[in-house]
Amino acid sequence: MAAPLTLLLVRHGQSEWNAAGLMQGQTPHVPLTELGHQQAAQAAAELAALTGDGGGPGALISSDLHRAVQTAEHCAAATGLALTTTPALREQGYGVLEGRPSRELWDVVDWTDPHWSAEGGESLTQLHSRVAGYLDRLRADPPAAVVALVTHGDTIRALQGVVAGLGPDQMPAVTPHNGTVTTLVLP
Repeated sequence: MAAPLTLLLVRHGQSEWNAAGLMQGQTPHVPLTELGHQQAAQAAAELAALTGDGGGPGALISSDLHRAVQTAEHCAAATGLALTTTPALREQGYGVLEGRPSRELWDVVDWTDPHWSAEGGESLTQLHSRVAGYLDRLRADPPAAVVALVTHGDTIRALQGVVAGLGPDQMPAVTPHNGTVTTLVLP
């Protein structure tokens, strides 16, 4: 029987588009704000403290989107871990809606339909499937017993849902705040 795998899910720090209230999705180039860098440094300090207690990450993997990579660079500096990136940890894609004010989307997005997606985007079902496949690969060949994953709000919710055995229509509704660390243990 395989040993449990612990994931430390780090949500990237506040980005310029978070601060402006714009839908980011998989837009690659959005940087962190000054507050975002502070949040990333706090998350990195939390990971480093866990490392000092012996329960910290042995590997650091990030979404390849700029805001996540900038956050992960803080984590790498604080923990001494090498950083690797993967598109599997990207945020849900919102296609043509990316860059638009988030408040405008409440009347456009069908939040109740896990199969709905914007043109050029990704449905919750597709996000859930992508994350489930990534977790299967990670379980099959974990780089460490504790892995820090730097990623995005919807991706964290999908990770939590997959581990809990929930479908894409039952993912947790609460998105962790920017710069927070959430522990998830895979049996």
